[in-house]
Amino acid sequence: MTTSPVVSHAVVVGAGIAGLAAARALARGGVRVTVLEGSPQVGGKLRVGEIAGLPVDEGAESMLARRPEGLDLVRDLGRSGDLVNPGTTSSAILSRGALRRIPSGQVMGVPSDLRALASSQVLSPAGLARVPLDLVLPGTPRDADVSVAAFIGARLGREVVDRLVEPLLGGVYAGRADELSFESTLPGVATAARGHRSLITAVQGVRRAAPANPGPVFATLPGGLGTLPHLLAADLDAAGASVRTGTTVRELRRRADGWRLTLGPARAPEYLDADAVLVAVPAAPASRLLGFEVPAAARELAGIEYASMAIVTLVFPAAAFPRFPKGSGYLVPTVENEARGSDVKAVTFSSVKWPHLRERDPALIAVRASIGRFGEERTLQRTDEELVAAARAELAGTCGVTGAPAATRVSRWGGGLPQYTVGHAGRVARIHAAVARQPGLAVAGAAYEGVGVPACVASAHAAAARVLDHLRSPEHARAREGANHVSDGTGGQAEGPRTQ
Repeated sequence: MTTSPVVSHAVVVGAGIAGLAAARALARGGVRVTVLEGSPQVGGKLRVGEIAGLPVDEGAESMLARRPEGLDLVRDLGRSGDLVNPGTTSSAILSRGALRRIPSGQVMGVPSDLRALASSQVLSPAGLARVPLDLVLPGTPRDADVSVAAFIGARLGREVVDRLVEPLLGGVYAGRADELSFESTLPGVATAARGHRSLITAVQGVRRAAPANPGPVFATLPGGLGTLPHLLAADLDAAGASVRTGTTVRELRRRADGWRLTLGPARAPEYLDADAVLVAVPAAPASRLLGFEVPAAARELAGIEYASMAIVTLVFPAAAFPRFPKGSGYLVPTVENEARGSDVKAVTFSSVKWPHLRERDPALIAVRASIGRFGEERTLQRTDEELVAAARAELAGTCGVTGAPAATRVSRWGGGLPQYTVGHAGRVARIHAAVARQPGLAVAGAAYEGVGVPACVASAHAAAARVLDHLRSPEHARAREGANHVSDGTGGQAEGPRTQ
């Protein structure tokens, strides 16, 4: 009588986009997978809510279409035909009291075309006059990582940092240029700058190296980007994986042949054994889980701070706008917020940016306002009504919007965006090195090499590949020698609620 080979069991902690993508890669590698998520639903920072009959993202609303990982995942799910692109990517910056188009030729706010920069009128005459000094100044030494503001300010002047770079970076990290890492937040520009004395010349090289016809910048799904996690969860369910929501992992300990996870409340713990564990949660909970077995990684993870923010979604009758918005939205620099007494850092005209929303109901215009940067937690202690009032005041001041919205929603993201501060790349390298010394353990997610959906998917796939390599290794086979079943009872896989 022959016995079936033992199938390895991997547990993924976290059902955000990184955890679900990692689980899918593991399942496709022939591994039995259990996904554990502490919150009531999958998706992490990707979530869709219906407002005035429109499906509107409450978190991230799009993914970069010029990085392949996100689009490839959608295609692998058989949904490539569903992808939609923005109707316009034209956007503005509120600078010196007026909405001004973001100058062409820039890379994350760093200009390469001085004529376009001058035409935009984003900078004051004095700020504009400072920029070309970059072409004649001696090189700026950079032996180690520096802040975005320190390097770009030294080359192009502080006004470029305040009125161009910081608002664009703020849309990604909700952080501050004085603290964000040049190497980690602008890696392409940072690399190019090492080969040129002038930063403008370096960015011109980056622009020339870009494809001539790169295609759309962003993409989403017609029901909202927040539908992607549910597509992944359904795919995992079809593959026989278990996705358990409302399940908190309290402890992670090594066993002779793998790992043991402690789940649930302390008064009634549940134990789950696995051959490998992939941790795909934010830095703070990851630090707590790794604290006993990988203290070096835990200490580094504890040093990654997060910004909190809120998305205020408002749906207006189209008649509330004196004129239909033309661009996709605008950004607000911190210096403008301080001068105007406003807390809104970005406005997106969702019904303009995404024509499929406009087609659903031409009589409505959906708008989302972002509030909150790193260090502004007090701003978010206000009530929902106060945040809605702040968003309405912003739109009244910049767009002349009158009347009350037909519907509103406030979505709060406490600790939503990791801050890639100076030295971040070194910190991440030390985390990966410490984790790599623990067989069958990997980490993934936005805390490491990128916060967007494609970057998180790339992180997930890399982590899953490391886990699969371990599970296929002779070392793992020797550790499991003699075992012909997955532990049950105190160590077996317990049933729990599955996602819908």
